[in-house]
Amino acid sequence: METMYIILAVIVVAALWVVSIKLSSVSEKRKVFKNNTYSYTAKSLLMSRTEADFFNRLNAVAQERYYVFPQVHLSALLDHRVKGQDWRIAFRHINGKSVDYVLCDKASLRPVYAIELDDITHEKRDRIERDAEVERIFKDAKLPLVRFANKDVSDAEIIQALTNARALVGI
Repeated sequence: METMYIILAVIVVAALWVVSIKLSSVSEKRKVFKNNTYSYTAKSLLMSRTEADFFNRLNAVAQERYYVFPQVHLSALLDHRVKGQDWRIAFRHINGKSVDYVLCDKASLRPVYAIELDDITHEKRDRIERDAEVERIFKDAKLPLVRFANKDVSDAEIIQALTNARALVGI
């Protein structure tokens, strides 16, 4: 019986020793990670080839009235400091989210449209939920969000979708 207690004690001590080593190595990695100097490389493209093709199409259609900006974060478009809500939480809710393009009025640089070019990733459940929330946010902010499922839409279809979007948000 005494031998069993000794074996059990050895096992417990060994387990505690392994756990302490794991914990100390994790904290060491965090220290090193925090003090690291990070390296980066330039991307060869700002956006996918499909997005670039659609960007060029938007520029051709909108160039008289609008500047087209790609890959714009929601925090650059939307003011999260709305009275009655926690600003930090509201910022975190939109931080890291972006839209594919924004059309801004050439005279004022005021955002007029946000545009999403939906690819296959927009069919995933988490992306569908994200898209629904982004649509709600834009509708609430009265900034039209236009979605295109196909980059091969005609110029007339783009113009019609933009016109329809302004009416949908009540502008």
